[in-house]
Amino acid sequence: MRLNTPLVTSFTFEGIEYELDMAFDNILDIFDQMENQFLRDHEKILRCLRLLLDNQELPHSWQSRIELWNYIYENFIVFKEKELVVYDRKGNKVPLPKEGDEDNKRYIDLEQDAEYIYASFLQAYDIDLFKQQGIMHWHTFKALLNALPSDTIMQRIIQIRLWEPSKHDTPKYKKEMEKLQRLHAIHDKDREEVD
Repeated sequence: MRLNTPLVTSFTFEGIEYELDMAFDNILDIFDQMENQFLRDHEKILRCLRLLLDNQELPHSWQSRIELWNYIYENFIVFKEKELVVYDRKGNKVPLPKEGDEDNKRYIDLEQDAEYIYASFLQAYDIDLFKQQGIMHWHTFKALLNALPSDTIMQRIIQIRLWEPSKHDTPKYKKEMEKLQRLHAIHDKDREEVD
């Protein structure tokens, strides 16, 4: 995200300009489609393109549709952060440690944590996400989610998930934190729905 560049609402691909629906709730619908185990990959791609591009004409070939989907997904939905380059005092590039499996652990689940995200946006920003459906851009949503203050319920849950015992913790505190970690653990997508 760049503050001197407008939020993306259209783009050109293979010489054709497309309007793009980047509302956060639309992107969440796309994530739902991608998780749908009853659809084949080409059906998922077609549904996602229809959600993003509405009634615009799609490329005729499946290869072009796949390339269009990959372009949108990589450039507008889950853009990667630029790799950090660190230099020492002499200007030499310093190698950074490789990220391990622990660094790739998820600490938030947009579906499982929906009510906590909703409450946190309302508390921190006075934003009702239901009223923002179809309005708030995905990049805005991600920026606000990543910047939630530490006193919100979502940040508290993230801190519980991140907690690791130390030698200074009392046995009672460790037991309580382990209980909270079990309570707020991110479940596998294959879990049974309980409501």
